[in-house]
Amino acid sequence: MTRTDARGTIMIADSDFGDVDIERAIVEGAGFELLAAQCKSEEEVIEKGRDADGVLTQYARIGARAIEAFTRCRVIARYGTGVDIVDVDAATRRGIQVTNAPNDWCAEEVADHAVALWLAAARKICAYDRATREGVWRWQSGEPVWRLRGRVFGLLSFGFIAQLIAERAKAFGVEVWAHDPFVDEAEIRARGVRPVSFDELVEGTDYLVIQAPLTPGTHHAFDRTTLRRMKPTALLVNTARGPIVEDAALHQALTEGWIAGAALDDLEEEPAKQRGWEPRNPLFTLPGVIVTPHAAYYSEQAVATVRRFAAEEAVRVLTGQGARSPVNDLTA
Repeated sequence: MTRTDARGTIMIADSDFGDVDIERAIVEGAGFELLAAQCKSEEEVIEKGRDADGVLTQYARIGARAIEAFTRCRVIARYGTGVDIVDVDAATRRGIQVTNAPNDWCAEEVADHAVALWLAAARKICAYDRATREGVWRWQSGEPVWRLRGRVFGLLSFGFIAQLIAERAKAFGVEVWAHDPFVDEAEIRARGVRPVSFDELVEGTDYLVIQAPLTPGTHHAFDRTTLRRMKPTALLVNTARGPIVEDAALHQALTEGWIAGAALDDLEEEPAKQRGWEPRNPLFTLPGVIVTPHAAYYSEQAVATVRRFAAEEAVRVLTGQGARSPVNDLTA
């Protein structure tokens, strides 16, 4: 099919899935042309997608400048649940539908990953592994390790994924606390979890798992002031967005002993959004830090699901069927 007889163009602004076979089958099967790009800046999004009818994006920011520059765009479909990389208000003003994937596409994977990071940090799995590979066969290479049962496990947010994490954590005998101002306390209690204030969560938990969305209110929520208030034996786990934790503050907290360790599935710098990224973050030099490459969502099944969903959403909107998971309301 040539560009002239296609119904329009759908651009993949960026993805790290290795191919575009799933998307191509859906997009071209519906009569559209697929344009695959790897944009690492808003300028590149504008350059490649100015005349696209629809845009799929994984990490590439689709901000107000790009949205104003679009000449034909009617839908921006996010590979994932969070839409902090899209200026939803600007899209709404231009009549552009923004879609995401409901978080059940990877909920089990993220919950599993959060618990895996927690256990790896608490049981010093990486420290033991490093020492053993260097010829040190001693249980002391990981000390101190504390018994999990009876300690306090905290969750920042109590949405669907956090609830799955809580179910898993309770099996280890911890007392689970949660802070989420958007969830009724009775609902939290009904799941066997103690609702607490943000201050109580920060100051009273032994293990604190961040599973909150990135918003202006949560950006750098864990800065020097917050980290100083945590227990010196506490472990911080972040399976949400990297910028919720201030990297420089966390580095200071760990080097000066404000907290005992951290396990992160993303960094504030968000390497996947950069071209030519190199591992220069000082956190990589600290033995008490575990970092995974924003992989909590990953399984073969989850990736296939979100790719299909995003491509189908773009096609649905462009063919007048309406989105299954709209982020913004264009009827107001």
